Amino acid sequence: MRKGSRSTLKGWLGIWLCAWSLTTLADKPFPTSDITLVVPFGPGGATDVLFRAIAAEAQNYLGTPIEVVNIAGSAATRGSQVVKDAAADGYTLLGSHQTIDLAYLAGASAYSHHAFAPVALITRTVNIPATYAGHPILRASDIPELVAKQTQPLLFGVIPQSTDHFFWLHFFHQTGIATEAVEFVHYPDTGAQVAALLAHEIDFAMLNLPSAGSLFAANALTPLGVAGETRLTGLPEVATLKEQGIEMVNTTDRGVFVPLTTAPERLAILANAFEQALAQPALAHTIEHVHGSLIDYRPLSSYADYLNQQYALLQSLSESVAFKR
Repeated sequence: MRKGSRSTLKGWLGIWLCAWSLTTLADKPFPTSDITLVVPFGPGGATDVLFRAIAAEAQNYLGTPIEVVNIAGSAATRGSQVVKDAAADGYTLLGSHQTIDLAYLAGASAYSHHAFAPVALITRTVNIPATYAGHPILRASDIPELVAKQTQPLLFGVIPQSTDHFFWLHFFHQTGIATEAVEFVHYPDTGAQVAALLAHEIDFAMLNLPSAGSLFAANALTPLGVAGETRLTGLPEVATLKEQGIEMVNTTDRGVFVPLTTAPERLAILANAFEQALAQPALAHTIEHVHGSLIDYRPLSSYADYLNQQYALLQSLSESVAFKR
């Protein structure tokens, strides 16, 4: 057999084997064992809180447990890398948000959301700049004046290259604060920032109702504004940033991802389970009224389109606030 013929035969054989394996996988019942949902942040943060609540309901429609596992670190890339490299069989999920693309745009990661297959957008959480009780600042719009008066830089907690880091850079851009006039203090997760705020070790952090709602209610932490189009029902007395003269809306958009080549049939089964979970009134009420989040279910290709649109927006904004590779 000529060399060209052998190469052609080898190529066709590879294509056939790939098609055969996908067909065989699609024909198998799914799921038949526990599913792992990786949260690339520590316990107690909004991503952890929301996905644990949603997974507990979604597993009822899959007929098998969903185990939520926290794998934090390296700008949330430790956890996303685990899922990216996992078997594409639908049993390993990633619950994450814009941090996948932000880490890539900042040069902290070699891959964007395009390295995954999107299952569904689940929620959009309105973000809240916050401080500790007793701090002289009571509104976000007062931060620029205090920054200008300080002889020592004010301290802002962030998870490097994550959504809160981007939030503050965007906030500084909109309010005319020079990044050189403040100091960022790095933390591995939101829980560590909450602890630092309570200890008065930092001045400000970007939080939200899932991570800090009970502390706002107990007056242990002070919400300085909400970065939504309208006020939150859980914090009706707190003005939006827009009401304070800051033209900024900022939400953390959480969704579910799987390894890139996961069979479409399995993607559809997973998406359907999350859709049914979000339709349950008790869970929907908790998400919207307790956790200050909007249910915005968009499955499969709809979520892929949304991610691509948001990536273009993040790329444009990141260039204007020096948050880039």
